[in-house]
Amino acid sequence: MSSLADEQTWSADSYDRNARFVSDLGGEILSWLAPAPGMRVLDVGCGDGALTRRIADAGAEVVGIDISDSLLDAARARGLDVRAMSVTDMDFSADFDAVFSNAVLHWVKEPVQAIARMRAALRPEGRLVAEFGGHGNVAAIVTAMRAAARIHGGDPSLAAPWFYPTPDAYGALLDAGGFRVRRIALFPRPTPLPTGLSGWLSTFRGPFFAQFGDRADAVKADVEDLLRSVLCDASGNWTADYVRLRVEAIAV
Repeated sequence: MSSLADEQTWSADSYDRNARFVSDLGGEILSWLAPAPGMRVLDVGCGDGALTRRIADAGAEVVGIDISDSLLDAARARGLDVRAMSVTDMDFSADFDAVFSNAVLHWVKEPVQAIARMRAALRPEGRLVAEFGGHGNVAAIVTAMRAAARIHGGDPSLAAPWFYPTPDAYGALLDAGGFRVRRIALFPRPTPLPTGLSGWLSTFRGPFFAQFGDRADAVKADVEDLLRSVLCDASGNWTADYVRLRVEAIAV
């Protein structure tokens, strides 16, 4: 993952256990990319390489970047060319036909810089194909964490370190950054959580709960209690209130 919130870390094992749905649900945005032999693709925030491997298996030449050593090791175990690098620091120059990114760009605190570096990596008429959290993503979960922070004397700002833009806002950044937007839209995607809300909270908001020290489990339980009536069904199955932004843009 690229340009993560302060102290956010990733474990390949916990990611595989609690967040495998991230790559499993990447089929639609991968179809927008339509990787094929002869294409050279940069996968921004490749993670453990699950989707990167699918790009390579389609015949494209692919390079992945990420800043998590654990995830990069897992990607290398898949036989992939991956490199330790942040999207805001990469220095590629007209090297790729397409930049692909799934579930990463909402972690980037400097979207203008990220767009500039992705544009620089593309050849003229190259494509940016990306999906990430959009406006309204996990709104209920964030609201519950903010409420728990106030109840327990924590910092509510740690509940939501993400960048969740509207299509208009992100489209304007792309236009200013040397892209022509071909298509962009928000869509709700309620997402089942295979290990429940607790697994999701531990994987994606560890720093929020770490601030409470030995009270972390109690705070997490309060967050779950606040959300149970809206995100958990009668059988105990949790579903996150995901809203995704999907975009294809052309380098001009």
